[in-house]
Amino acid sequence: MEKINEQNFDYLYSDPIEVERIDKFVSDEMDRQVHRYIKAMKGSKDNMLRFIASLKDMTTEDKEHSIATYIDYNRKVISGLDFRIVLARAMANYCDTFEYFQTMLADERKFSLYLERIKSKYIRFHSVFEKDGKFGMVDYKGDILIPAEYDFLRTCYVYVDSLTTMPVIAEREGKMGLILPDGKGTVVADFKYDDIYLSDEYPYFEGRKNGRKKIIDVTHAQ
Repeated sequence: MEKINEQNFDYLYSDPIEVERIDKFVSDEMDRQVHRYIKAMKGSKDNMLRFIASLKDMTTEDKEHSIATYIDYNRKVISGLDFRIVLARAMANYCDTFEYFQTMLADERKFSLYLERIKSKYIRFHSVFEKDGKFGMVDYKGDILIPAEYDFLRTCYVYVDSLTTMPVIAEREGKMGLILPDGKGTVVADFKYDDIYLSDEYPYFEGRKNGRKKIIDVTHAQ
């Protein structure tokens, strides 16, 4: 790492107060983005207001984590979103003069660093992996959410307006079930279905067994 000196101070130094405030204003912008997304969906207004209210009481760090988790399961939140606009708005809120704002925007190095910082905080997607012909799931850090023990996994991108963990559709020994990506392999619907379908509305899951359809309520599933 290049050592900071008098000649390169302005180029290399990052003011920790500036970083903290930019993080805060970015989280506010992302809060508004989630709010707009939820309002456009069919979810209940009460749930929407509870979710938005919960963000207000969080620290910036907790808010970043919660919004990132929401985005991971509702990836259309950032469909078409330009993080450069988010950053520019955050910088505008931080700057006390237009001239200072212009200076920040013109600093390509600083802008790029902040942009990468934003993406690393809010784009934290889980992914499915394969091992010895079986499938599992890891979070963005590589920690195991579901061990590689299943013949098939399908993440349920349900556009609900809460942070409730949604089950994953899984196949084992030719039968379908529902498990939680909690690192424990918690089964919320036993592996007894010939197929499981996902719907847009609660309770979201419909199973088929021996030619018959059954609504699966994961709060009471067996």
